[in-house]
Amino acid sequence: MSFPPSLKLKANAKPRVLAGHPWVFANEVEALLPPEHDGSVVDCRDRTGRFIGSGIYNSKSQIVWRRLSRDRVELDQGFLRGAIQRAIARRTPASCRRLIWSESDDLPGVVVDQFGDALVVQVQTLAMEQRSSLLSDLLAEQLSPAEIIFRNDASIRRLEGLPIETHTRSGRAWEPRWVNIDGFDYWLDLQNGQKTGFYLDQRRQHAAVAKYCVGKRVLDAFCNQGAFALHAARAGAKEVLGLDSADDAIVQARKNAERNGVRAAFQTVNVFDWLNDPVRADEPRWDVIVLDPPPFAKSKSALEGALRGYKEINLRALQRLAPGGVLATYTCSHHMHDEELRSVLAQAAVDAKRKVRIVEFCHQPEDHPVLVTMPESEYLRGYIVRVE
Repeated sequence: MSFPPSLKLKANAKPRVLAGHPWVFANEVEALLPPEHDGSVVDCRDRTGRFIGSGIYNSKSQIVWRRLSRDRVELDQGFLRGAIQRAIARRTPASCRRLIWSESDDLPGVVVDQFGDALVVQVQTLAMEQRSSLLSDLLAEQLSPAEIIFRNDASIRRLEGLPIETHTRSGRAWEPRWVNIDGFDYWLDLQNGQKTGFYLDQRRQHAAVAKYCVGKRVLDAFCNQGAFALHAARAGAKEVLGLDSADDAIVQARKNAERNGVRAAFQTVNVFDWLNDPVRADEPRWDVIVLDPPPFAKSKSALEGALRGYKEINLRALQRLAPGGVLATYTCSHHMHDEELRSVLAQAAVDAKRKVRIVEFCHQPEDHPVLVTMPESEYLRGYIVRVE
């Protein structure tokens, strides 16, 4: 029996893989394998030669090895079919949901979101890219979607030496259309919109915040398609305003509000500048503010600047809240941990001279499962707080 080639960990390294993390970095191994093995399944062994697991290899990536299994496996049709079936079985049946979440579902670099009869797929690793046609066939076999849209346009693909592109399984364009999510119709451009077309990870939070909005003035900052605003309006908010810097998002949010018959206004603005405008001091304060910004910390090196940004935006929001008001604040960067978000919020509370009490702890939903040995699999966190 022939065994696949192996990577061997350096004797003086303390890689996280020994504590269960699924990644090995290039500087943690004694020697890289030749590029001819890129995209292949290779073994990883510790410094004593002990087998750690089978994983996908890419010499072009800083993350040279990503574990598939603690056993020796092949990345073939049987493995892929089994991983897809298990991922689907973990999910509660729903018309819109995340079906596959990368390493958390044993498919490193593969993300699949379902929007009714369409699947949106992101492939971010070389090995999975080489098998994307097989992935497409197996997803079609298991779910019979009307279309599978490959959104391979994330910049992270460049780190794997992969091109930036979008295409569909059929080769035909998937036109924008209305999709119902949690009782609201959203006009979604799944082939060309942001990410996979809609931020499914915040669905639970839309309802969580809405219950505080009855009869209140609500500000939805960084509103994107306006989901928080729509839920607040339908819950009975007295006034709702959504803000975003992307004009196309605001156009879409207005279209969504009209379609769903709810009253909410939207403006294209820089949220930081809008909150900092001196004119705000003479305006009535808000009863509820939602802060759901894009990830300020897209890399570990950007974290320090991101923390300043998060503190600033939370400080401005606290200053604009009425006594007894509610702030729902979120971060979607896995580089920013819970203790850092809480520290930022505490610093903002001190500077704003406001007393802040936590009402709810917020995390990504169960269809975005978190591996306890992989902090990067948890990226969405937040707080709903009451402010005096």
